[in-house]
Amino acid sequence: MLTYKDVQLAYERIKEHICTTSLEKSFRLSDKDSEVFMKLENQQPVVKSYKIRGAMSKVTSLTKEEIKRGVTAISSGNHGAALAYTASKLGIYQAEIFVPKNTPFPKVEKMSRFGAKVNKVGKDFDEAHHIGEEKIKEQGFIEVNPCEDPVCIAGQGTVGLEILSQNPAIDVIITPIGGGGLITGIGVYAKHINPNIEVIGVQTEASPAMKKSLEDKVCYEYFKSSESICDALIGGIAQNPYKMAEQCIDDVILVTEKAIGKATVDMLKYEKILCEPSSAIGYAAYEENRERFKGKKVALVITGGNIGDEVFKSLVEQYY
Repeated sequence: MLTYKDVQLAYERIKEHICTTSLEKSFRLSDKDSEVFMKLENQQPVVKSYKIRGAMSKVTSLTKEEIKRGVTAISSGNHGAALAYTASKLGIYQAEIFVPKNTPFPKVEKMSRFGAKVNKVGKDFDEAHHIGEEKIKEQGFIEVNPCEDPVCIAGQGTVGLEILSQNPAIDVIITPIGGGGLITGIGVYAKHINPNIEVIGVQTEASPAMKKSLEDKVCYEYFKSSESICDALIGGIAQNPYKMAEQCIDDVILVTEKAIGKATVDMLKYEKILCEPSSAIGYAAYEENRERFKGKKVALVITGGNIGDEVFKSLVEQYY
């Protein structure tokens, strides 16, 4: 089972390869009662996403023999780009990524730029995941799974390590949930450091897989989702995050697609921060639930900045 020590060990392995991103105060969201800070993982060099932490954690743990086999992943975009970059940076010449056909071009382009073979399969993440798993069994590559692999999850948990190093007084951490790896890593570390800290997950109403899993006491690894601008948060959750949810997650808040779109534009307009909708969801959740966090110091995890051109143009036209 993943522990806070795994997160600490991951940080020692990866810290020379990543950026310690800013924990920047939002003067727009903060008021006389509450303070809100944004952990800007969109500042990670090149990949513009926290996913570099998990990919780097896994790859730096591999043996020479494992490295020779090559690496692979199934991704909605950011994890694949992070793994492709990690492989190129560390001299691994075989990297293959499986992505849904609707993955935004900037994410696919990054994977290809770093030398990875990109396979577009399936209409959405769940379908891509099913097809990709079958292909990976045939290849013999090392799979780098950001939601099931404890080594990857520990790397992602270093986001929480940095937050509490930068501001030990944080009362609440709000983070998006896709497959569940990020919130699990953060929760394991943060609750060891401060058992009273709240770790709140946020999901789009279009794909409330973790929320429904916890309510129904069933792990929905595949989840029928509605159309969403949050490509990174669509589909089911992984087994390990589900099993650890009780100790890592205090609550899951659902946010409307409209609120997420507006928050994406508001962050650009008022905070001067360009991020993807899957990252702005925490900003939207706070705006819709201000009273809940009154008197608290809150950290919002802004997970990435790889927004597609068409989505960006559409949201600006609607909400700017």
